[in-house]
Amino acid sequence: MALIMIEGMEFFAYHGCFAEERVIGTRFIVDCTLEADTSIAQESDHLNDTINYQSVYLLVKTEMAIKSHLLEHVAQRILRALLSQFEGIVYAEVKISKLNPPLGGKINKVSVVLTTDDLLDRNSD
Repeated sequence: MALIMIEGMEFFAYHGCFAEERVIGTRFIVDCTLEADTSIAQESDHLNDTINYQSVYLLVKTEMAIKSHLLEHVAQRILRALLSQFEGIVYAEVKISKLNPPLGGKINKVSVVLTTDDLLDRNSD
């Protein structure tokens, strides 16, 4: 198994609980860690034998373009889309950070991290 880490994907998006956030927008950083069996790709050196990083980026970009109130909701959508599109993923972690959130003071960022374990725990209830 290998960890594929796609870090620092930056997006301008319109997520937030305040109406202004969904109009003005702000910057977000998304990090994805994907665990998959890459043994075939390690030998073949063929892109179609592994998870295509560009495809992951485009999937995240699509989900980030959908306005949401909560980062938790966006992270869940990204996780579900990753698992749906890439059958080789055995574990995934998505971290979404909102830069300079409007919380009444100087705050660099707030972040939410969800993993496939979070989805599995919810589905077993």
